[in-house]
Amino acid sequence: MGVEDQVHVLVVTMAWQGHINPMLKLAKRLVSKGVHVTIATTEGTRYLATQKPNIPTSFTTAENTTVRTPQISLELFSDGLDLEFDRLKYFDSYIESLETIGYINLSNLIQDFTNDGKKFSCIISNPFMPWVQKIATKYGIPCAVLWIQACTVYSIYYHYFKNPNSFPTLIGPHDQFIELPGMPKLQVKDFPSFILPSCSHPIQKLVSSFIQNLDEVKWVLGNSFDELEEEVIKSMASLHPICPIGPLVSSSLLGQEESINGSVDMWIPEDSCIEWLDKKPPSSVVYISFGSVASFSQKQIDNIAMGLKNSNRPFLWVIKPPENTGGELSYDFLKETEGRGLVVAWCPQEKVLMHQAVACFITHCGWNSTLETMVAGVPVIAYPDWTDQPTVAKLVTSMFNVGVRLEVENGVASSEEIERCIMEVTDGPEAAKIQKRALELKEAAKKAVADGGSSDANIDQFIREFIEK
Repeated sequence: MGVEDQVHVLVVTMAWQGHINPMLKLAKRLVSKGVHVTIATTEGTRYLATQKPNIPTSFTTAENTTVRTPQISLELFSDGLDLEFDRLKYFDSYIESLETIGYINLSNLIQDFTNDGKKFSCIISNPFMPWVQKIATKYGIPCAVLWIQACTVYSIYYHYFKNPNSFPTLIGPHDQFIELPGMPKLQVKDFPSFILPSCSHPIQKLVSSFIQNLDEVKWVLGNSFDELEEEVIKSMASLHPICPIGPLVSSSLLGQEESINGSVDMWIPEDSCIEWLDKKPPSSVVYISFGSVASFSQKQIDNIAMGLKNSNRPFLWVIKPPENTGGELSYDFLKETEGRGLVVAWCPQEKVLMHQAVACFITHCGWNSTLETMVAGVPVIAYPDWTDQPTVAKLVTSMFNVGVRLEVENGVASSEEIERCIMEVTDGPEAAKIQKRALELKEAAKKAVADGGSSDANIDQFIREFIEK
């Protein structure tokens, strides 16, 4: 009997763009190793699929779709809420329903598989669904978690929730530094927002629960690679190790052929922007995008617009409709920059970052976007908002050395600061150094996931261990 008949992994994730993406990339990596994968997420994905026709309801290998070909299948379970329920607006209610009704429905799904004579060799869950670990224990299935943020953020949360007294200056002057193993010195502005005293977001409780119940997790897999966060990964080895298996990005971004079909976009990307980029000179375009969740004030949008206008550089700006963003671009700005700039609601980001016309990326520093940027070798202008983004911005500028961070006042960067940072990473005295470092990390990332690379070896070891168990 082949490994494809024996080894079946269940991957469980929240139905958010930034969560599904790395889970799907991991599933594809496992399939390439001969493992059968079922992805389970909530029924909200079905609603999105009916609204957005490019969301698949199943995934198969491109070369062969016969029954014996290792593949990815998609299973949906109800979180107990109507499909139209606004899960972001009423996040507390969503999490409560997910932890109760979602728990029951996912458990029933696993039982149905068991009744059909199918057994999961491992469950890999999202770190913000700590109740999945209890289901794995209930069914005696080894449990892993894919940590979808930086290993550095995992370490910060571990130290904070295990020993909060080691962070006394979080309520003191914000210019004081805190030193943690394997990291650059951090100020309060560099920490994830979920550990700040001012935070009351329910995700804080989810992260705390995840850290406090780590004993139920056999493996913590990291969407990173040894060469990127080596010291912090070593520092966690004697506590609760994190095993880097990334970067989890598309094969095409790594210069490899995409052999397994399937992608999930909550918004339909506008591919016309690639044709637009084709007409621009190499390393000329400023790319701006703040992910699938972030919203900006009208002042922030106006300042970015003015900074772009004054930079005199072509730009590609991904900005969702005003009802999703919090503001809108003025008619005057769009008219004055017509031809020089392109504004779209969503774009195929990896294709954009790979394009030779792109000079730099103004980003919120979500971890998925940051990894994609580094694999593409593109310099970064960091404009973080909340959650792990401030920490990633610190890593980008002080540890990875691939960009600059916008200075802000009350969370808002001035148009002059935006223009200054564009000039700094494209034409400034440090620009060549930043670009060189970005290209070095690009090569290191490719080596990590290549056959025999550090991340490739780690995922092979992970598969061997859960097969043995």
